[in-house]
Amino acid sequence: MSWYELIQTAIAIRRELHKIPEPCWKEVATSAFIGKRLDELDISWRPCAKTGIVAHIAQGQRGDHLALRTDIDGLVLAETATVPWKSTVQGCMHGCGHDGHMATMLATAEWLKKHEAALPGPVSFLFQPAEEGGYGARAMIADGALEGVDRIFGWHNWPNIPFGKAVCPAGPIMAANASFKIVIKGSGGHASQPELCGDPVLAAAALTLGLQQIVSRRLPPQQAAVVSVTSIDARSAETVIPDQAVLAGSVRMETTGDLQLIGELIKSTSQSIAAGYNAAAEVDFSPRYPAVVNDATEAGRVQDILGEVLGNCWLHKETAVPLMASEDFSYYLEKVPGSFAIAGAGDGGLFSIPCHNSCYVFNDQLVEPMVRVMVRLTGVCTK
Repeated sequence: MSWYELIQTAIAIRRELHKIPEPCWKEVATSAFIGKRLDELDISWRPCAKTGIVAHIAQGQRGDHLALRTDIDGLVLAETATVPWKSTVQGCMHGCGHDGHMATMLATAEWLKKHEAALPGPVSFLFQPAEEGGYGARAMIADGALEGVDRIFGWHNWPNIPFGKAVCPAGPIMAANASFKIVIKGSGGHASQPELCGDPVLAAAALTLGLQQIVSRRLPPQQAAVVSVTSIDARSAETVIPDQAVLAGSVRMETTGDLQLIGELIKSTSQSIAAGYNAAAEVDFSPRYPAVVNDATEAGRVQDILGEVLGNCWLHKETAVPLMASEDFSYYLEKVPGSFAIAGAGDGGLFSIPCHNSCYVFNDQLVEPMVRVMVRLTGVCTK
């Protein structure tokens, strides 16, 4: 198979995978599709972490053992994009480009299998489930996915960065995150007599604004942080002030260790503001993924290859890092050295629609350069 045929096959596979998205821990058909393709390529593999897969080539080679990782889950999101390969699964879509990541990985595996004798060391391919909040990486590690691995690499498409550009810094590249739930307990009553109530709706409104001041007034301006209230539930009848309101939201921090500080500030702010409205606040703060922190040496290795593949001007200097999005690739980097790259997909139009949007469309032009990057990381030529 020629290089051109390899890439065209990968794009066709990407579009087939796009039709069958499955959410966290339900990637049964996706896993079967991947397993069948690996069998066709005569690449050995085993199930890992329920619906995940670990595949291996060149296991007899004595050099460093590299792992390449892709995520395989879709989003619980109804697709509205009008593409021929639109999702056939109601209420679920590949709205984050994991179909493109999988197709790139399969093409990389195919090329490396074809050139297996040229590999200096073993290569493992990690097809990971449940990246979208399901701690899939942690489960893969617990099931031995990193056994014998010396270094690990991964990447993610990013519509907000122009195609042909990328970022891959030494140090933090994606944020640590946490979620919170705040239950404001007041005392309800008739809408005509607010003076007799402890109005949780009013307290919730004030708290939504007050939480924004944690970042603007309680943290140093040099510290990257985001506090977002993403839902308020205080449903009631038009003439009834309810007894409680529930807020939920998300926190992002540059460093994992600072999450607890934010948690304490959310708790104290919530309780103080609620008390001012004759109500009480109960706060549940739950740290989630750690920050994704690239090893300096391995990030340098990826930077050199990005320069070879994308050209000397590959770095998108306008993108501030770390990105405030989160990724459970962080768990791998806590165990072995490695690096994670963000590759631009944007064109100012269709391919600039952000991830997690119902109109999102993966840019198939990314497949070719990212296969080149992944292959070259193993020491094999792509010419």
